[in-house]
Amino acid sequence: MSTDTTASVSTHILDTSVGRPARGVAVRLAARAGREGDWRPLGGSATDADGRCRDLPALPEDTTHVRLDFEVEPYFEQDPATTTQRADAQQDAPANRDSETFFPEVTITFAVRPGEHYHVPLLLNPFGYSVYRGS
Repeated sequence: MSTDTTASVSTHILDTSVGRPARGVAVRLAARAGREGDWRPLGGSATDADGRCRDLPALPEDTTHVRLDFEVEPYFEQDPATTTQRADAQQDAPANRDSETFFPEVTITFAVRPGEHYHVPLLLNPFGYSVYRGS
């Protein structure tokens, strides 16, 4: 929840390769004050069955920049429920690769202003991702 002196952040992940939420992805949150400030780890969460992190930590009052770190490689390696669907979707993908995903981690950094809420969805597939400011 944002206040007049703080911003707030929420996120969710959609696995676009199978058209469903990405469950169990670890997400870490960090903040800094100013462009040259040091990153302060604030904690993290994991996505639920709807692909949402409902319990990300609150941001400190002096926050000007936020970083979300998504650990996506374990999701692609350990989700047997969609292995067949994902294999079908990747049938034309390069055969020689070391992992199921090209991007093992996704880091999104963005600027915030006090009093505003920032919903940052991640659209994810094994070989790419997209992010935007949602509502």
